[in-house]
Amino acid sequence: MNARHEAATDVGAGDAQMITALVRLRGALQATTLPLDLPGVEAVRASHREMVDQLEDYVIPRVMTVDAPLLAVVGGSTGAGKSTLVNSLVGHRVTASGVLRPTTRSPVLVHHPDDGHWFGQDRLLPDLRRVDHSTDDPDCLQLVATESVPQGLAVLDAPDVDSVDERNRALAAQLLAAGDMWLFVTSAARYADQVPWTFLKQAADRSTAVAIVLDRTAPEAVQTVAAHLARMLAARGLKDSPLFVVHEGSVDEEGLLPPAHVAEVRGWLDSLAEDSGARGAVVRQTLDGAIRSLTHHVHPVADAAAAQVDAAEHLRRLSDQAYSDALDRALVATADGTLMRGEILARWQEFVGTGELLRSLETKVGWLRDRVVGAVKGKPQQAERVTVAVESGLELLVLEHAEQAAEAAERAWKQQAGGAALLAAGGPELGRASRDLRRRAERAVREWQTDVLDMVRAEGEGKRTTARFLALGVNGLSVALMVVVFSHTAGLTGAEAGIAGGSAALGQKLLEAVFGDQAVRGMAERARLMLEERVTGLMATEQARWTALVDGLGLSPEVPEQLRAAARRVDDVRFSSAQREH
Repeated sequence: MNARHEAATDVGAGDAQMITALVRLRGALQATTLPLDLPGVEAVRASHREMVDQLEDYVIPRVMTVDAPLLAVVGGSTGAGKSTLVNSLVGHRVTASGVLRPTTRSPVLVHHPDDGHWFGQDRLLPDLRRVDHSTDDPDCLQLVATESVPQGLAVLDAPDVDSVDERNRALAAQLLAAGDMWLFVTSAARYADQVPWTFLKQAADRSTAVAIVLDRTAPEAVQTVAAHLARMLAARGLKDSPLFVVHEGSVDEEGLLPPAHVAEVRGWLDSLAEDSGARGAVVRQTLDGAIRSLTHHVHPVADAAAAQVDAAEHLRRLSDQAYSDALDRALVATADGTLMRGEILARWQEFVGTGELLRSLETKVGWLRDRVVGAVKGKPQQAERVTVAVESGLELLVLEHAEQAAEAAERAWKQQAGGAALLAAGGPELGRASRDLRRRAERAVREWQTDVLDMVRAEGEGKRTTARFLALGVNGLSVALMVVVFSHTAGLTGAEAGIAGGSAALGQKLLEAVFGDQAVRGMAERARLMLEERVTGLMATEQARWTALVDGLGLSPEVPEQLRAAARRVDDVRFSSAQREH
């Protein structure tokens, strides 16, 4: 058979460079994942799987055993008579014809007894378990040794390419991709069907050696059908493919056609088996075409892999932004007086009293500090009530902003290709704050309050005997410091601003009466930073749920270029081999 495209590369088993390059290409492909449901990804995923299968099932084993027998895969449409043709070519029954469609059985490989060692588990189609008996298990490859097949040739009977059973179709495609040559069988009734021509187009694209058998054709229709079929082959890049006609005829009790009906096909196969040069040319043509097609199709996969990385990073940025915005709002709310309303404000006013005390703060006279301290009528239990209110207020603030962040991230992801499916993988609760966030927030707030208490206790180490310290106590001074932190920026307006500002000013006066101006400023800043750290940690844990989903995709920005580099290396070796050939 003549080579249809550029000169084939003679890649032998000893060509370590090509074997190494192909193994690395397979590794790069296996490291490539396309988990996000981006537009057009299904077709790329199918191409990716086909390339890995092609490398494992045919290309790498064939490069390592280039002297193995030529494998002719018999494929074609449902009811075209493939099994009958195989049995008739061999001269006795070796494969069962399907009476019911779809027929589910293992593929059958027929070979000369002396060639059996070429078809072990570690060679051709390594995923298929070898058996020596007929079986319905499509994961098995039935090996049949017979001297009716000439040495140097093997025939593989594949399932229907247009089977209604998806697994049969997939197996047929896998087997055809593992062949050195296709013996493609069709009939007068099925030769124009679309599915077979899809496979034949692949053969043309890969430079796969193909011979066409027009089977089950009535004598009066042979000329018309064969002429039309030849034109179709030429139009699709297969004009050099031999075309054989097997006339319709009766079969004997073993299901075999008369020998004369298959004599032309049998003679052609025998001549290939006998001529090592012709046989080698077929193998080199198909092998070289397969390698060239592989490296050509790597680049769309690499592009798709790069798109996956970009899409994943965009999803990460969207969720990061949602939580960053929510964190910023939460931190502002802890310092702008927002918390000084409702329960916290009520409990604080109970602790410090109202009326004369608040009005007295309008003056700037320093000696009023002692009166401020003396006016506080709070007791330990009242300070504890402020502490409880603070805990509840901070918990609700964190929960509210975590809910907002989750909803914003969910909304953003739903609008992105691949985001909805990833959301589904994260479970229905991803768009809400974590169930355990309230418990974690409660613990974090209590820890912060303990930190504030410890800081006040340490700062007042030398002042514990003073009247001012004794009048307020550690708990009272701690809640005063919390109030100062919550009104740090006094961002409210109107009446709320007056309340927040007054509360902060009162807390500030109380603390200054004990510690002095400079110490209070330092304590307030440290307390504020500790609170920010706690709130930031809580939100980071919430955000990590989204980050973990993106990280779990296992996408690496280095993979696309590694894949392209592996393909370029195969092309370089192939080109160098072609140069040596010439």
